[in-house]
Parts: sequence; C-alpha cells; structure tokens
Amino acid sequence: MYSKSWLIFLNFVVGLFNFGFAGDPFVYYDWTVSYITASPLGVKQQVIAIDGHFPGPLLEATTNWNVVVNVKNDLDEPVLLTWNGIQHRKNSWQDGVLGTNCPIPAGWNWTYQFQVKDQIGSFSYFPSTNFQRAAGGYGGIIVNNRDVIAVPFGTPDGDISLVIGDWFVKSHKDLRKDIENGVNLGSPDGVLINGLGPYRYDSTIVPDGITYQVINVEPGKTYRFRVHNVGISTSLNFRIQNHNMLLVETEGSYTVQQNYTNMDIHVGQSFSFLVTMDQGGSNDYYIVASPRFENSTKASGVAILHYSNSQGPASGPLPDLPNESDSSFSMNQARSIRMNVSAGAARPNPQGSFKYGEITVTDVYVLQNRPPELINGKRRTTLNGISFFVPSTPLKLAQQFNVLGIFKLDFPNRPMNRPPVIDTSVINGTYKGFIEIILQNNDTTVQSYHLDGYAFFVVGMDYGVWTENSRSVYNKWDGVARSTTQVFPGSWTAILVYLDNAGLWNLRAQNLDSWYLGQEVYLNVVNPENNELPLPENAIYCGVLSSLQKDQAQRVRFSGAPSVPMVITRVLIALIITFVVTFMR
Repeated sequence: MYSKSWLIFLNFVVGLFNFGFAGDPFVYYDWTVSYITASPLGVKQQVIAIDGHFPGPLLEATTNWNVVVNVKNDLDEPVLLTWNGIQHRKNSWQDGVLGTNCPIPAGWNWTYQFQVKDQIGSFSYFPSTNFQRAAGGYGGIIVNNRDVIAVPFGTPDGDISLVIGDWFVKSHKDLRKDIENGVNLGSPDGVLINGLGPYRYDSTIVPDGITYQVINVEPGKTYRFRVHNVGISTSLNFRIQNHNMLLVETEGSYTVQQNYTNMDIHVGQSFSFLVTMDQGGSNDYYIVASPRFENSTKASGVAILHYSNSQGPASGPLPDLPNESDSSFSMNQARSIRMNVSAGAARPNPQGSFKYGEITVTDVYVLQNRPPELINGKRRTTLNGISFFVPSTPLKLAQQFNVLGIFKLDFPNRPMNRPPVIDTSVINGTYKGFIEIILQNNDTTVQSYHLDGYAFFVVGMDYGVWTENSRSVYNKWDGVARSTTQVFPGSWTAILVYLDNAGLWNLRAQNLDSWYLGQEVYLNVVNPENNELPLPENAIYCGVLSSLQKDQAQRVRFSGAPSVPMVITRVLIALIITFVVTFMR
C-alpha cells in the first residue's frame, strides 16, 4: 500500500498534468500578408496574398477549438484581419477592426488567439483597413461540428469552398482616393471565383488567356459548396448550370432545406448548398456569379464544373439571371430563407429552443442611412446623421485604460432632425438586453450590414419606411440567425439581437465604399460582473497610448509551436511522472 503522502503527491502530479494538457484543442496558423503580382482579368496588377496565395488559405477548426493565427505584415501599410461571423465570446480584443485593435504596422507581426465557442458553419475573413479588401487578403472559414452533434443531412462526398466577388483593375489605393474625392466605384471590371477570372464562354466578352477555376467532381456524388461573397460593393447571383442547389446552412445556422436554381448572395454573406452530380456527364457545366442590380456589360464570373466522365466542354449561353425587372424577386427569395428549428447546431438542443419571438424587446434603434454627402467639405456616409470618426486610439483600449474623450455613449436611437456630423458616437447596450434594430436604406443601392460578436435574427424586410405597424409582418418563429443581412434600396430590414456577449462590437456597412466613408457604429455591451477576457499580453498600442508600446523585438511572437514556458512546464511534468513511477516500483 502507498502512504497517504504519496497519494497526495500523485494527485498533485495529475493536477499539474491536467493543467498543462487539458482543455479544448488548439489549431495554429502562421501567415504572411504580402503583395504579389497576378492577372485575374488579364491585366497585371498588385494583389494582397497570404502565404503567397490569392485568395488566402482556408481557415478550418471545430466547435470550441482555440484558433491561433500569427500574422506577419509584409505590406507597405498597416493591416488588420477581421473574422467575419466569428463571435469571439467575451473577447472583442481579437475582432480585428480599428475600434478594438491598433493596426499591425508594416514589418510587424501580431498573433490573434480566439475560441470558436459554440459555433458551426461557413464564414470568411478579410483585411478591415485602408480599403485593402479591394486588393484581396481574404479567404473562407469553416467551423465543423463536433462528432457528438448530429448534422441534419448526410455526410457529403466532398467540401468545396468558393470565394466570389466583384473586382476592379485599379489598385486599392487608387480606389480609395477616388472614393475620398467623390468618384463612385461604378460597375466592377469583372467577377472573380477563387481569385480567378472567367472561363471564355463568349470570345467577344472574355479575352483569351485568362486562367479560370475548374471544380472536379464524380458523377452521382453530392458535394457541399460553401460560397462567400467577399467583394466590395456588388450583390452577386450564384448558380450552377443544370443543377439544383439545396440550401442547408448560412453563417452558422442550419436552414430549412429548400432547392434553389440560383441564389442572390450579397456583400459579406456566406451560404452552404448541397449539390448532387446528377447530370449525365456528357459535358462540363458553368458555375456562374453575375452582378445583380448593375447595368454592367462586363463579364460574369464563370468557373467550370468538370465531371470525371465528361465528354466535352461547357457550351451554350450562361444560365439566365432572374428577371431584373422583377424587383420583388430578390426580397422574396431572402424571405424564404428560414432557420431549421428542429436541428441542433453547435449544441444538441434544437436551434428553435431559443424562442426569440417570446422575449420582450428592451431597446429599439432605427438606423437610417443616406447616400454620400458633404460634411465639413468631406464626402461622408452616415447612420442617423452621424458619420463615424475613427480615432487614433482604439475605443476598446481607451475604455481599458480609462482614457476620456475618445468616444461618447450617446448614439441616437432614431434619425436626428439636424445637419449631419462627423463624430465618435457609440450605442450604449444593456448586457442581456434584447435589442431591435431596424436598418432603413435611403440609398439607391443594396446595402449589407454586419454585426461583429453576434448572430442576429432576421425577422422582417419590406419596401417603404418602417413604422410601428411593420412589426405585424415579423417572423417570430424561424427567422434565420446570421451575422450579415441585406437591405434593399428604399426598404427596411429588422433584426433582433440578444446582447449576451460582453465587449465593444462593430456594426457596419459591408459595402466597402459606404464603410470607408463612415457608415459604422460600435455597440458597447458591459457585463456588470466584468467577465470579459483580459487585455492580451501582446496588445499593440497606438494613439495616446503609444508610449506603452514595446519594440517589436521585445514583444512575444507566437507561432505554431507551444510557448517556451509551456514546453518547460511539460518537460518538468514528464520528469516528475518518470521519477514517481520509477520510485514507486
């Protein structure tokens, strides 16, 4: 028999072991953001790549895993990456937007570390500063289910990610100068699919020599297509010639499974479809992404779906777009997307177990946008007459160090009857409040809006001006929960958000021109128990807090390997266990 003291010692060793090794798994990425030369539309230009790849690599994890991404900035200007749709529970420090993070200076690296807590689904990432998304730097994100959670469809035979988006041959620096000087973006020069130009389906439109994407498939098999609109301003209609697309998921919610022949995917949105290869394979088929609501003569994005037994190239005209004169088609299609309330997602309980329609709303915000206008001689966009001014000190850092005068918690809950202003005004949210936000689009183009840190319920959209009576058409049962929603011109969209994620979160226009000119606001959600994750040890300081910044060489650089303290801890634990086992024989 072992003595009591030995048992106590063994318990201590086991405790050390658990401390060093237990917990959710980690996945590591080490990325370098740099310029490369590419010719997606046949014209050489500078694009932003990650590890030499354009688009960037797929980021993949599983529910509750910890994700560590070390980003080295080899651009000639500061950069931040934001994780579109990843909720960062209690951790807005990892959000990657200027309200919460100082940008990574040229030549520096910074490590993001966050947990994909209680999430599944299809998302994307992209650079959030300096109009850089117009040059690339983007890619897809997959958060897989844990094995113990049932998925509401059979395991696909393959998983295919497609990043689609409008593209301009002008550099992002020239585009942002145009925007600042009052020059509209106009129609894009083309549409890219996975960073490549269109297949030459029409020699009068598509020049020769352009490289295009080929997706290889096997007849009879079913594939999951994850499609992300990472463009800057253009809604795209996505379709696959002669194939139905069964919608199964969007931005972390399993949907009611419905077949579509095409889907309008607005800026910043992600969708998952199951597509069965049920054609004969006598030839290849077009995969198409076309601009919507644009009088553009430029080429659509066209990739090729290639069956292994294909006997010839794709042929004929591209599959038709929906009738552009039917203005209600896209809105009705959006309304048809509903949540599968009987399916579990990140947890085993049904998605409909959170009965949002029975919760009392605590705050209502009507956010009205307008087309760009001059404010103090500068071309700006607004929400409720306020164009957001980005201070040199991130709001979250100012809050952490009690720096006064950086922002104000006074954002109005209705449009103000006053001239527009430029200001740093923030919504003061109530922790665990239930907030209703109506996005009223007074612009002439479709706008997309995204809220970091949350999935919200899309409960209604319609033409005209929202009124209190508009609530009578709300979907109070199976409105889809997502992080990005479109608002059609002259229309409104209503969302409901349960404010259970403490932090400072960005609500923005996903259309890059609108966002760049000031169409954003932050939502401050403070938990009275102060249970947010602390300021990261590797935080970058800027603005009035620049004096706190250490030189890059003095900062801890994380990488795919465990940290030195962790290695030492593990070695000591191994030595202790070896000693104990040897001694007790």
